[in-house]
Amino acid sequence: MPSNAVEFFLGGIATCGAGLFTNPLEVVKTRMQLQGELKARGTYQRHYRNVFHAFYTIARVDGLLALQKGLVPALWYQLFMNGARLGTYQCLVNMGLTKNSKGELSYPRAVAAGAFAGCCGACVGSPFYLIKTQLQARSHQAIAVGHQHTHHGMTHGLRLIYSDGGFFGLWRGVSAAIARVTVGSAAQLSTFSATKEFIKDSKVFRDESILVPITASMISGVAVVVFMTPFDVISTRLYNQGLDGKGRGLYYRGFLDCFLKVLMKEGPLGFYKGWSASWFRLAPHTVLSLVFWDQTRILYKNIQDSFTS
Repeated sequence: MPSNAVEFFLGGIATCGAGLFTNPLEVVKTRMQLQGELKARGTYQRHYRNVFHAFYTIARVDGLLALQKGLVPALWYQLFMNGARLGTYQCLVNMGLTKNSKGELSYPRAVAAGAFAGCCGACVGSPFYLIKTQLQARSHQAIAVGHQHTHHGMTHGLRLIYSDGGFFGLWRGVSAAIARVTVGSAAQLSTFSATKEFIKDSKVFRDESILVPITASMISGVAVVVFMTPFDVISTRLYNQGLDGKGRGLYYRGFLDCFLKVLMKEGPLGFYKGWSASWFRLAPHTVLSLVFWDQTRILYKNIQDSFTS
């Protein structure tokens, strides 16, 4: 069994691998979530009609490389956030805190463990998510949506944010991130663990078959999209908004204010803007990250066994 420190590292590396492939979908998702911000449906120009149109539009106007905007902070975010999230969750599993007195997986305990792990990950990775979102939203004026920041890259952006808001300015919007990752993590990790356990017990596949984590990941991805998308929209809005001269948000004062304004201006469907992009991004990202995570842990165990045998 990997040590606690190794669990954090393996979790981060696994999701970095997934992020490398899914970052273009994250760019598309961010643009679609910012489109028509605080405007009623039908009252704004839709630069991005759907996922495929958004891919084409961004590549045509901003250039093909624009689909990888924010990749550097995105990978750092994956390393820190998911390293802390998956590492914390696995540590709780290793301690037996997700099982009941009979030694069986307890779904409520798995949900609580996933939520706690997500909260830890969100706090650790928040500054990287902040700059990632702002870089991904920046585009040519012809297809611009949301507030347009002037960052040239991750380091430049972090310096500007720090100079404007100080140390705590780097954690602006973290309240939404905590809700987003806590809900998403609880849905993802508990569903993944429960489904994986069910598949193994039913003997549908061999215990060591890669089809076990792939199947569990696909089901987990659906749960994540359903439960996390509204919090994802709020998180994107809070992270991307500009600041006034006093360092206050131009549109929202915080999580609750953002929730109420989106509900009043855009209606309930406003919380599911970019839902299709979220699914296209979250489903493969969930599958890739959890499969990579599962396989890196097996690889590490095999390497460890080879040295001790």
